[in-house]
Amino acid sequence: MLSLSHVCVVTVATLLSTTLAGQSTGEPAPPVRNDAKEGSEARKPVAPPVAPAGVQRVEKIEVKTSQDNYDARREDTATKIVVTEEEIGKFGDTQLADVLKRQPGITVTGGDIRMRGLGGGYTQILLNGERAPQGFSLDTLSPSMVERIEILRAATAEFSTQSIAGTINIILKKKVSVAQRELKIGYSTGRGYLYPEGSFVVSDKADKFSYSFNGNVYKGRNDYHSSAEETGTDATGNLAFDRPITAVFKGDFLGASLSPRLNWTLAGGDTLSSQTYFSQNRSHSDIERRYSFVLGPDVLYPTSLVHENRSFTVARTDLNWVRKLAEGAKLDVKFGLNYALRDTQFYQRALTKANVQNLDSEVLSAAKDGGFTFTGKYSTPIVEGHALVAGWDTGLSKRTEYRDQRDKPLPGVSPVISYEDFAASVLKLAAFVQDEWNVTTDWSVYLGVRWEGLTTTSDGNTYDEIRNRSSVWSPLMQTLYKIPNRKGEQVRLALTRTYKAPGTASLIPRRFTSTNNSPTDPDNQGNPNLRPELATGIDAAVEKFWEQGAMMSFSAAVRRITDYNRRGLVFVNGRWVSMPINSGTANTKSIEFDAKFPLQTLYKEAPPIDFRFNMNRNWSSVDSVPGPNNRLAQQTPFSATIGLDYRMKGGEVTAGGSYSFKSGGTVRTSQTQSTYLTPRRELDVYALWKFTPKTQFRLTLANVLRQDYLNESTYFDQFGSLKLSSTFPSSMQVRVNLEMKF
Repeated sequence: MLSLSHVCVVTVATLLSTTLAGQSTGEPAPPVRNDAKEGSEARKPVAPPVAPAGVQRVEKIEVKTSQDNYDARREDTATKIVVTEEEIGKFGDTQLADVLKRQPGITVTGGDIRMRGLGGGYTQILLNGERAPQGFSLDTLSPSMVERIEILRAATAEFSTQSIAGTINIILKKKVSVAQRELKIGYSTGRGYLYPEGSFVVSDKADKFSYSFNGNVYKGRNDYHSSAEETGTDATGNLAFDRPITAVFKGDFLGASLSPRLNWTLAGGDTLSSQTYFSQNRSHSDIERRYSFVLGPDVLYPTSLVHENRSFTVARTDLNWVRKLAEGAKLDVKFGLNYALRDTQFYQRALTKANVQNLDSEVLSAAKDGGFTFTGKYSTPIVEGHALVAGWDTGLSKRTEYRDQRDKPLPGVSPVISYEDFAASVLKLAAFVQDEWNVTTDWSVYLGVRWEGLTTTSDGNTYDEIRNRSSVWSPLMQTLYKIPNRKGEQVRLALTRTYKAPGTASLIPRRFTSTNNSPTDPDNQGNPNLRPELATGIDAAVEKFWEQGAMMSFSAAVRRITDYNRRGLVFVNGRWVSMPINSGTANTKSIEFDAKFPLQTLYKEAPPIDFRFNMNRNWSSVDSVPGPNNRLAQQTPFSATIGLDYRMKGGEVTAGGSYSFKSGGTVRTSQTQSTYLTPRRELDVYALWKFTPKTQFRLTLANVLRQDYLNESTYFDQFGSLKLSSTFPSSMQVRVNLEMKF
């Protein structure tokens, strides 16, 4: 795999670089340097080169008055990829995960967003530059409400350094340049799946006040069948039992979200803005799960019937004041509040093999989250070529939760009657300072340091108070060097110190029980002694940019993780229990290739087609787990995406597609456990018709290949093995969207 991917990268890079470089003409454009962080209007002009004697030089003057024309990926010292609003809406996706899976270096597995193939919280998800509140899910955020997505491969001091794999910053819509009235109506359908939705944007400005309202409503239904098989062998390898399993899932859901933003321009150029996000979601589901018995003993609950009602509400609001000071300095202060409420009603009945009821359980639970954030930063151009930023990041979040289980008495069955309540709080204190220094016109350096401390406190009626403190110093360095006399060619290097703090749920010793307890389906509980994982990393990249947005990049990264966190499995009081534990050191490496260009930059007579291609290869190893395949749990070893976009002359029709491949394979997660994920192949295509400048219709076919999901979990010891193989069906989705502006 390594040699093949290496050959592909070198071959494509060489051909593309040679062809495009051969067609570059004209004088090199004067480089533009970003003298401050994002949002700064300052740009440092660079003197044009002197023409040789005897040669008449034609001056080329390029004036950029809009921040939209600024290419952050090319110009920022701190590496950043920006996914624009146009790219977000290209395929008419209903979920942000579908948008992200096509971006370079990002994979999506079971709704888990991953950079460098790493899941389990290694990738930091931010909402408007801040960590999302507890309980927030990307599934509740419509792509139509997002202005842009920023992908940061290496950490910066301004954001939290809980970003071992990288950071994805989701920016909600806030720009108001002209009055806007926009309505989108969409409908998606597939085998057992329906999803109608609608969204709107209303914005306007008057004198020194502007506003924007973004909203989304949706309703859907899921209906699918899945299958599984549980098999076991004895110490000699002979088959001891074989239990096929079938499951039927039926569910419906509905929800709405609203994101208003208000902006005021104050005297002296100061600004005051408020952004609010509100989301409400309700769902109902019925699950029927049945065991068949080919060989071996019965399980305790051969037939399980579950009905579940869920309600989830999340609200977040902030007030942001930006004060302009003398000599280009600026103070940016933000205060935010957040609230979330989750309510669950869970009913389960179970039957024996003879259809005699042996379980009738009702579990009512609710969790409430609330808190505040207070952040700020002061920026100033201290001396020529330097942009200094210093700031703070504080916040407090509290969570209260209860779980009430009431089983009905049945003949020969001991019912479970229990009530548990919990309370937890997380206090965050952080401070940072960073400086971006333009050493020369071709070389810039970013230096930063961040201290971040977390104090977690929890207590409940089933355990004593637990207090956990952790803090991390994160020195950071990034540099960008533009190679002189090599137009568009540049190199990057980053040195980072990042970490991953345990989530509150991972620290609380509350146990979640499984219905048919086994090594492959254990109970789960937290570990109050869990420590943060610390990572030291190096990132490097070589980049080439041409006209018309063409570019090519090759990057590599290395991370060394100490106090690695993995799931441990123990047998306690007759039940299997899984809990997180710190387990030594892990190492991960990755290489990535990314290219995009219009075909007309290669051949002027080519059709108007834009081409994009990226691939990512990852390796890792865990010292405390024997090999082979002892890589980080469920890491994606290899992924690749290729896409084409066609633009008809005049712009009336745009069409394109995206094909992605994601490898799977076996991962050994402990001395006695392993998992297997099937390779994935996905194809999405779309077509957009612009009937008028303000009305357009979009058709999308998603998951055209309809490949099913296959997962395996295996436990093995000296007494034998147990394997659970699950297959989940997949279907093609047809999506239609009508988009109108008024």
